[in-house]
Amino acid sequence: MLVAGIDVGGKNVHIVLMKDGTMLEKGAAPTGIKKAEAVEQLYDKVLRQAGLKREDVEHVVATGSSGRRVTFAQGVIPEAAADARAVVRLIPSARTIIDVGAEEGRAIKINSEGRVLDFAINEKCAAGTGTFVDTMARALEITVEEMAKASLQSTQSIPMNAQCAVFGESEVVSLIHAKTPKHDIARAVHDAIAGRIGSVARIVGLEKDVVMIGGVAKNTGFVESLKRELATDVLIPDEPDFVGALGAAVAAETGVIEEKVETRVVERQDYEESSN
Repeated sequence: MLVAGIDVGGKNVHIVLMKDGTMLEKGAAPTGIKKAEAVEQLYDKVLRQAGLKREDVEHVVATGSSGRRVTFAQGVIPEAAADARAVVRLIPSARTIIDVGAEEGRAIKINSEGRVLDFAINEKCAAGTGTFVDTMARALEITVEEMAKASLQSTQSIPMNAQCAVFGESEVVSLIHAKTPKHDIARAVHDAIAGRIGSVARIVGLEKDVVMIGGVAKNTGFVESLKRELATDVLIPDEPDFVGALGAAVAAETGVIEEKVETRVVERQDYEESSN
């Protein structure tokens, strides 16, 4: 059975083609302003790479914040449900999923069958997303990759209290003017995000094994900060940014699409309560 899973986020679209339970082809591209058009173009590209046509695909399921923009999909599945389906297939021992993308950071508690037991996301303006990392890297005048490596060189813990990118950038500028080494500032940024995400994870209930997915999972500096914050190991699957699309493909394969997931939005006071 040939199926497709499409994950349309705020910054990127990821597509997975899967045949008989095995990933056949994949692709990613920026969503840009015209998200539906970006999806169409990438889907055709991935099909060409696999030597296939649209009519060869039996079922298409979408997910992501803009999943409903995929007009040719037969179904749309919540992001948390897609994450759970994929992660339990990749790492059966997983019970807590931490997904940090460009727009949101979320924690998901799942059972052995890949069903969502609890789910919470950080508030939109909180310092807990990939966009926050990008903004702070620009303030430091380095790339995100350089920032990740620099963070690993730091042995200092410098607190950052910013709740959003605007104030976070102001704090970084102040640290730069104070002649704080860039590697210490890089760690401070990652620690700040890890603190927010860690609070969300504790609210849903942290249970091993903990698996991190999403684009920020490729940031080694942040992963180390998260390990310190949670005081536990964090498993990273191969290609963590494609997990949502893979979960949508699994849903397309099994035919289980409709699943309601109750969402808890974690706001500032919740962070403070969970940290005490």
